[in-house]
This record gives sequence, structure tokens and C-alpha cells, in this order.
Amino acid sequence: MMTIEEIRAGKEGQTFDLKSIQIDPKALAIPIVAMANADGGMLAIGISDKTRRIEGVNQHTAKLNELLRVPFDFCNPTIPVTCRYMDCTNDEGNPDRILLMDIPASQFLHTNQADEAYIRVGDKSRKLTFEERMQLMYDKGERSYEDTAVYGATIDDINMDAVAEYAKLVGYSRSPLEYLRENNGFVKTNKKGEEDVSVACILLFGKNPQNFFPRSRTRFIRYEGVDEKVGAEMNVIKDVIFEGTILNQVKKTIEFIETQVREHTFLGQHAQFVTKRDYPEFVIQEMTVNACCHRAYNIKGTEIQIKMFDDRLVFESPGKLPGQVKPNNIRHTHFSRNPKIAAFLKAYHFVKEFGEGFDRICREQEANGANAPSFRTDEFILKITVPKVTENVNVNVAKVNGNGQKVDERVNEKVNENDIKVTVKVNANRQGLIEKLIEKAISNHDKLTENRITILELMIDNPYISVVELAKAVGISVNSIMRNIDYMRGKYLRRVGPDKGGFWEIIE
Repeated sequence: MMTIEEIRAGKEGQTFDLKSIQIDPKALAIPIVAMANADGGMLAIGISDKTRRIEGVNQHTAKLNELLRVPFDFCNPTIPVTCRYMDCTNDEGNPDRILLMDIPASQFLHTNQADEAYIRVGDKSRKLTFEERMQLMYDKGERSYEDTAVYGATIDDINMDAVAEYAKLVGYSRSPLEYLRENNGFVKTNKKGEEDVSVACILLFGKNPQNFFPRSRTRFIRYEGVDEKVGAEMNVIKDVIFEGTILNQVKKTIEFIETQVREHTFLGQHAQFVTKRDYPEFVIQEMTVNACCHRAYNIKGTEIQIKMFDDRLVFESPGKLPGQVKPNNIRHTHFSRNPKIAAFLKAYHFVKEFGEGFDRICREQEANGANAPSFRTDEFILKITVPKVTENVNVNVAKVNGNGQKVDERVNEKVNENDIKVTVKVNANRQGLIEKLIEKAISNHDKLTENRITILELMIDNPYISVVELAKAVGISVNSIMRNIDYMRGKYLRRVGPDKGGFWEIIE
């Protein structure tokens, strides 16, 4: 569960917002409608979104009652918002509470009292045009498939250990079965008094989801060359299928693709060793997660296919781009076809912040000198092509030597042969540089804490590392990372280039 300070410092975005207790009820209806139309979310009321001041709600009873009525009086149709309170101390030093509104992603299109439809895009609530509104109604009909009851599925088909693990992760303290019955419509009682198990429940917690959805799986195919050939010329050299729950597929698929990715370590600019991969780690993870998270599971005739060629990765997923997401706005627009599956993967930290993943994919590709992914839809299959980062280097090597594939194999052997030597040299280079910085700090009567040394080491290893990646690796918050960077900036490190696409440089 989040603390009051974490809520206060939280980043407003796709699924989280702060609102003052003084907000007008009509104005509050807009983010509630926008979140319900998108991926759901949480509003923290009683903390100013402008000053982050904790106002609390205890001294504003009349106003609080007005706001509690908003989902009923100002939203059409009514949105089943769950309200709860968190104890706190307000900024005047008095015991108080804030109101937390949990807004579910809805299968219906919602409007405010003025019949205006909104959708959440990042930290903004954007009003929809008539055409967008009609498209959203269609997409919401498709979205509701994850709530559909699975014919023949019963409680016995659910792995309660998996449910217990997830319930603990999200802070639910009662039994796994109670969690399923009380949350996300995973298990519902129908008109006959029987319990229906939803599609999302089977895909996330099923003992064997493929008993009900045989093609709800992920297939990795490795081709030799740059073309997909069949018959006598078939060039498939690896063909692996991953089954089980969505979480299991995501973990196993990412783990296997990592074994197929080559790394190249070389002495880059500023006399620092740089390791470049065929595909950035984040790109592989995010693309795999997106494929499993946003596929149209109502399309049952094929599975997710991830195809690796010599020059690209192609992710093929049943279904078109979901909701309001288009090729020209995908970097900054988010819509979950399966919001319950998306929320599940977010709890396991496979989904980062809703709406930021694809923009970072593009930035990672661009920072490594590669093109951003491209999109194409064939019938009902979305195909996303991710260009290989090191392809230009490999092509140049082949041209210089002029012997095609055989030369590539010898180059690979040479790289592998030198991996250990390069790693040792990189580590020695890093250690020597850190020792110089520590000596510099001592001579300047300065202090390099353990966290600051770790940050510098990570920047030496990967000059393109992001603040979020630093926070995860060091084990402290993003705000703490920024404070440490600000302390060291100009003395031990500098930023070269823009925030997006630049890199860190160590000052000796």
C-alpha cells in the first residue's frame, strides 16, 4: 500500500491524479469519466495538485459529500467508483484524512453531465470528437471480451497459489477465493446461482489456460537471413512455443529472446567502453509485454509470433492497434484492450507507467542510432518491426571482407573469444575511474556516499542509462536519484546532449 508521502510525491499520469478538496464537482467528473473510458486509475482528493499541500477533507464535510456524489450525479452512466480514506497529518499539523477514489476501467462509454466524452492521455483528460467517440464505443465492445465467462471453466481450473501471490502483491489480506469474487469480476455469480469464471481470470490464474484457449501462447521463430522462406528453402533455425499463464509466457519469452541477442563491447567516445546490443533490453521487454497485454484474445485462430531475422525483430499480435492509438500518436497515447491484464502486469512491474512505454522504445532505438519501430496491419494481425541496432555495423564488416555469411560467423567467433578480456578491461577501467573520483572528493573535503558511487558506476557502464533505470538498480526513489545527480552535476558528472537521446559523461 502507498504511504501518504508517496501519494503526495506521486507523478500524475495515465492512472493517477491529485485534486484539491475545493475542486468543483463538475470539474471532478471530467477526470473520473476520462479514467473510466481509458485504463481506470486513482484520484487522491485533499492534496492540492498545484502546490502538493495536504489540505485533508475532515474540515470540509459539505464539500466532501458533494464530491462523493459526482460518480452518480455527474457521470452518465454511473461509474462504480470505490471510495476509501487514508489517515494523515495535514499541512497545519492536525490529524486528518484524504479521500482516495479508485476508478475502474469500464466496458461502457461514459460522459459528463454535459454529454461530453473524455479519455485519459498521459496526465491530461482529452475531450473526444464525435468520430473518436464512435470509435471508442466500438473498441470498448471489443475490450469487454476479457470479462466474458469461459464456458466450462470452474473454480477448480484456477491456481489459487497464483491468486494468493498476486493478492499479497496488491495488498489484499483476505483469502484468494474472496479476492476473485470481490475484484475485477474475475468470478461472478450468474442468474442460475452458478459461478462464472472470466477470460481474464483463466489467462492470468488458470492451471492450464491452453485447455480453454489453445492459441493463447507465444511463439518465437528465428530465421536465417532477412527473408521468411518456405518449402525446400525453409530457413527456420529455431522455433519455440511458450505456454501457461500470461505472466509465465512473458517471463519465459523475454528470458529466451535474451539468449538470442548479441552484445558488442567497444571503446567509444570520451575513452569509455560502451556495450551495444542488437536490441536494447527495454525494447525486448516492452514489445513482448505489449504483445501479450494488448492482443485481441477473442481472435482464437493464431498465437502471438515473434520473428527474429538477421536485421530485425517482428512482433505479430492478433488484433489491430487498440482504441484511440494510431501510428502517428502511439508515442503519447495509451489504451488497453485488456485493462485487467494490463493492471496485473503493472503490479509485477512489467508495465511501467501507462502511456510511456512506446515513447521510451523509440527513444532507446534512436539513442542507439537505429530507426523507431514501424507498423503494418495484415487482415487482423498487427505487425510491428523493430530494426536491429547494430545492423549497419554488421553490413559494413560484410562488405569489407566480401565473403558473406562465412565472414559473419568468423566475426562472431572473434567477438565471443574476446568477451572475457573486454569485460575484465571494462571493469578495470571503471574501478580506476571510481578510485580517481573518490580521491578527488577527499581532496575537496567532499563526500561520495555509497549510493552516489553506485550511480557513477552505473553511468560508466551505460552512459545512456535513464533516471528510472538508475532508481531501480540502486533501490531508491527517482526523486532521490535526481537529488544525488544534482549534487554531483558539474563536479563528477555532466549531461551531454538533451534529456532524451543524450548521455552521461564522467568528469575526472
